[in-house]
This record gives sequence, C-alpha cells and structure tokens, in this order.
Amino acid sequence: MNDMRENNQEAQLVVVKHPGPPLVMVGSIFAALFVASLGLSLAIAKGTPFPSPFQLEELSLAYFTANGVAVRTSAFLQFCASVPLGIFTATVVSRLRFLGVNVAGTTIALYGGFLASFWMGASALAQWVLSEPGIAASPAVVRAFHVLAFLTGGPGYAVGIGLLIAGVAVSAGLHGLLSRTLMVMGLVVASLAELSALSLVLPAAAYLLPLARFPAFVWLIRTGSALPKGRAVSSNA
Repeated sequence: MNDMRENNQEAQLVVVKHPGPPLVMVGSIFAALFVASLGLSLAIAKGTPFPSPFQLEELSLAYFTANGVAVRTSAFLQFCASVPLGIFTATVVSRLRFLGVNVAGTTIALYGGFLASFWMGASALAQWVLSEPGIAASPAVVRAFHVLAFLTGGPGYAVGIGLLIAGVAVSAGLHGLLSRTLMVMGLVVASLAELSALSLVLPAAAYLLPLARFPAFVWLIRTGSALPKGRAVSSNA
C-alpha cells in the first residue's frame, strides 16, 4: 500500500523547464563576438595591437591615424558583444530565481552583469569616436577618448563582470546547483576582476584585466551548461 502511494506521488511530479534562451548559446555568442573584435582588428591593423593608454602618446596617435578601420571594426563587434552579455545576465538571474534561489546574490549578479554590459558598450562607443576621420589630428581629444575607452572597457567592465560571476557562483553553489569546483573557480575569477580596479592607481595592475576577462568567458559558458534547465513540480499544482 505504501509503495503504491509513493508511485502515485512520483507520477505526479513533472519537470518544468525555465522559459528563456539557452545560456550556453548566449554566453558563447558573447565570447565569440569579443574574441572576434580582437582578432579582426589585429588582422586589419596587420598585427599591430590596440595601444595601451599607459604607453607614449605619440604611439597611440600613430595607431589611431593609420588604423581607423581596425578600430571601428573592433568597436562595432564589442558593442554587439555587450548585448548578449546583458541577455545572459537577465537569463541566468531569472533561471536562478525560477529554481528557487531568492537571495541577495542574484540581485548582486544582476547589477554586476548590467554594469559590465553598459561599460562594455560605452567603451565600444568611445573607440568608435577614435576611428572617426580627423579625430587623430587632435592629440587632446585622442587622449581623452583613449583613456575613457580603457576605463570603461577595462576596470569598469571587470568590476561588473566580477560581481556577476561572484553573485551567481555563491548563490548557485550554496544551493547545490553548481559544483564546488565551479563555485571556487568563479570566486577566483571574480577576485581577479575586482582586484583589476587597482589599475586606477597602480598601472601594473592592468595585467590583471586579461586574467579576469578570458577565464570569465570559460566560466560563464561552463556555468550556463551546468545550471539545471528546469525544476520538478507537482502536476496537481
């Protein structure tokens, strides 16, 4: 008799999938667009990398004068990349709440992801200005927009993506939705991202930016794959 009751209870459970875009697909598009922005701009500029605002201004002026197409291509693709990042953020937070994770970490993740998306878009628009013909003729304007592009796309973006990763890692990890390995990996990447903000006062800390940026791509995609896509509910509910 007890066995029959347990079977009836099991039969009443159905899996309801979260209504939203696939996180792996959105995360992969975000990563692919950003990597493409670097690769294509490097190819168009014949191997000359995008200049650092910490190098000599003369070198930066020479780059922006000679490589307007490369800068504009990079700006366009990075602006495009900011959109799937925002979509990923909204979807992953919605997924966590759908799975019953209603804690402060999800709101922190939402804030961080939208912040990262906004700053990435702002950085791309600043780069677009640098690609405009005649802009390179004004060293002061070039310097201003070059620094703005770095600040928004560097520490500004990194702090936002760090909050997104930390919020998701802790919220999902403590609720058993992510493995301990992914949770710890997320916290390490998030820590590097937050520490990169030191580049505002210590230029050497700028080396932390790529250490936070590229592992973040991997973590977001792996997390998008690992998070449950649905939850079991009673068919009578």
